Amino acid sequence: MTTRTDSSARARSAARRLLVQALYQRQMSAQPWQELHRQFSADPTFERADPEFFRVALAAVCDESAQLDVELRLHSDIDPARLDPVEHAILYLGLWELMARPDIPYRVVINEAVELGKRFGATDGHRYVNAVLDKASRVHRGVERGEVA
Repeated sequence: MTTRTDSSARARSAARRLLVQALYQRQMSAQPWQELHRQFSADPTFERADPEFFRVALAAVCDESAQLDVELRLHSDIDPARLDPVEHAILYLGLWELMARPDIPYRVVINEAVELGKRFGATDGHRYVNAVLDKASRVHRGVERGEVA
């Protein structure tokens, strides 16, 4: 059973890597999520990704990006319009997971986002991602964190 869980975790991590790339591309080209889905699902690396998580997350983040920016303003000292597009994409995904996917532990959400920041972001971008998502997790996952609201 552990193997299945490990396999699922790896597939979700692979989906997150592709999601950050797709969300970055959307910021640069304003493509609809359906086109991004077609493009990224044709990539050979997509075979290692969780296809359902990728589709659901891509559609939700694209459809809810304005609301996610409002949420981001509550937890960040940088206006979303001024954020580096890579960190912005990572924060979109992390915020969405914190808010919409209580089945994914907040520590996993933050850790995965930090790793994406290290891989794709600016030199210290992962620290900013960590700080913003940690602050957001206190609001959206306070009970899970053991903090009473």
